[in-house]
Amino acid sequence: MSYADAITVEALERDPYAIYARLRRESPVAYVPAANIWFVTKWRDVETVTKRPDLFGAEVPTSPVERSFGSPTILTRDGPVHKELRDGIEPHYRARKVATYVDALVRPIAEARLAAFEANGRAELMAEYFEPISALALARSLGLSDVDVPTLRRWFHGLSQGAINFEQDPGRQAISDATCAEVDAAVVPHLERLAKAPDSSPLSHLLHHGMPEGECRPLERILPTVKVTLLGGMQEPGHGAGSVLVGLLQSEEQMRAVRADLDGLLPKAVNEGLRWVAPIGTQTRNARSEVELGGARIPAGAPVAAVLASACHDEERFSKPLRFDIHRNEGSHAAFGFGHHFCAGRWFSTAQMEIALRVLLERLPRLAFDADQKVEFRGWEFRAPRALHVVL
Repeated sequence: MSYADAITVEALERDPYAIYARLRRESPVAYVPAANIWFVTKWRDVETVTKRPDLFGAEVPTSPVERSFGSPTILTRDGPVHKELRDGIEPHYRARKVATYVDALVRPIAEARLAAFEANGRAELMAEYFEPISALALARSLGLSDVDVPTLRRWFHGLSQGAINFEQDPGRQAISDATCAEVDAAVVPHLERLAKAPDSSPLSHLLHHGMPEGECRPLERILPTVKVTLLGGMQEPGHGAGSVLVGLLQSEEQMRAVRADLDGLLPKAVNEGLRWVAPIGTQTRNARSEVELGGARIPAGAPVAAVLASACHDEERFSKPLRFDIHRNEGSHAAFGFGHHFCAGRWFSTAQMEIALRVLLERLPRLAFDADQKVEFRGWEFRAPRALHVVL
């Protein structure tokens, strides 16, 4: 039995980085039966998988995203269909556009969340702060103004169970299916109103852009992408910000430096946190034909995971990759992916993370870990602190 054959989903959930490090050393391209997919773990090979659509296509027949959310999605299509869906979402999340609205959107949400627990002297920041900010900011930016935080967090956790279900666990799938039905019930009436009365929201743009006047896309064509956007947009900023704060709280020197120069060093801390614990672990592809990569031969039609989290820890690119280091100067990370599927919400995500962290650091000069509560990270496809207990 090879090492890859012995990998379990539980071991990946607990600590994927130890597994990725061994795979990079011994089998940088390997089939992992527990996840039903080939893992590609070195930076250069991850780039090949994600930047060579002639060799690796985004349409993966076994994709847990399509199995859970339907088809087509922005993640699982190439060519004209991908462009059509991306053009529907991306304009609102480009850097210049984000700069015009993100502070006015995110800062009041962050300040309101902080005010709700600031007087208590302690908090669990994932559930009380980072996830609510991320969920609300994404929903409001899309144009969903009437969905509350508990519902949005339930959607995120339910949708994620389907998106990460590489092992095809029926329990996880049942949770995802129920959540998808709940999302449809809430979002479809909103889309039906937008179909008749367009506005400036991304959801309206997704319905109407490129269509003849008076027409819009069928709802079933865009609903899978709406679910993908809800999941990724709610997950990445909140979980990424939580990981950044853990990194800073673990290092008094780095925390002092960031506090002394929020404008200069907070963006570097966010960038390093995304590398250190990539919130989204993989981009999945399908081998269009048999291909040799990293010393292995991947069969035609095989599903392939370009493991972004592993690329972010590749020792050939990053020194001491397990160390959180805001002073690192070793080039870009891979957390937002590569190629034409590079994350469309990257500017919105990083700006949101910076604002949420800035509000905390400006208002809470004595912020520290709660010594009675251990920080535990979980997940390989979506990784973050399970909880982040602090004293204020």
